[in-house]
Amino acid sequence: MVQKKRIGIMGGTFDPIHYGHLVTAEAARHRFELDQVIFVPSGRPPHKLSHQLTPAAERLLMTLLATVPNQNFVVSDWEEKREQISYTYDTMLAFHQHFGNEAELFFITGADAVLEIMQWRRIDELTDFCSFIAATRPGYRLDDFQASPKLTAKLFFMEVPALAISSSDIRRRVAQGEPIKYLLPETVEMYIYKHGLYKEEKN
Repeated sequence: MVQKKRIGIMGGTFDPIHYGHLVTAEAARHRFELDQVIFVPSGRPPHKLSHQLTPAAERLLMTLLATVPNQNFVVSDWEEKREQISYTYDTMLAFHQHFGNEAELFFITGADAVLEIMQWRRIDELTDFCSFIAATRPGYRLDDFQASPKLTAKLFFMEVPALAISSSDIRRRVAQGEPIKYLLPETVEMYIYKHGLYKEEKN
């Protein structure tokens, strides 16, 4: 019997991508024995429709620059190409249809997002073909977290120290002229400064 591939899908705005994202992806790859982690920069995330995001093409390019050194990381432009709102269900269904039953899919996300997971679009159907890896900061409490038995069986938590880094803090630092070195890959830092991103802090 051929063993199924184990594929991690890491979604996010990546505005910008930073070491917290990369450490999380690598930690998930190692702990859950994933063959590959696919980064999927979001196109139009429903929870950030009122936010002014950096154009998807630029976020995609920064993600490519950040992930090139790791042979187990791949970047997908699936959401970037779509004009519709980016729901996790639609994205994961597309990957499920692409890989078929030859792969087991794991959606990698943060614990903050997981707290609202029961409100996600078609969440019960999503668990039919996808498991979830939720990255938490050390000491992060999930006392108020509640999920259906079906979802609980497909949800795994993992502590990641580097999650103290945040994209919003990096944007704020750039806007205020503070250093961002060592918070994200040098290639991404150079891209931000070269193209004048985040000079004015976005909502």
